[in-house]
Amino acid sequence: MCLAVPMQITQVLGLTAQCEARGASRSISLFLLRDALPAVGDYVMVSMNQAVRQVSPDEAQQSWALYDQILAELGQQPNPAIT
Repeated sequence: MCLAVPMQITQVLGLTAQCEARGASRSISLFLLRDALPAVGDYVMVSMNQAVRQVSPDEAQQSWALYDQILAELGQQPNPAIT
């Protein structure tokens, strides 16, 4: 099973982007979104350092809320620096 997490794009350089989420930063590939490249400020779902789809800010927030809920149900505290 693969898990994708929402991240916000902070920089775009061709088909590579720098993204941030909860204090963590990653360099990701935009290759899968090459037909409609996201821009700085956009949110994308990231899996295996690949942007797999663009999402709205609301969808990104809802995803993080669900991940936090899952961790709470498991008795773990969400770590804001982990994406």
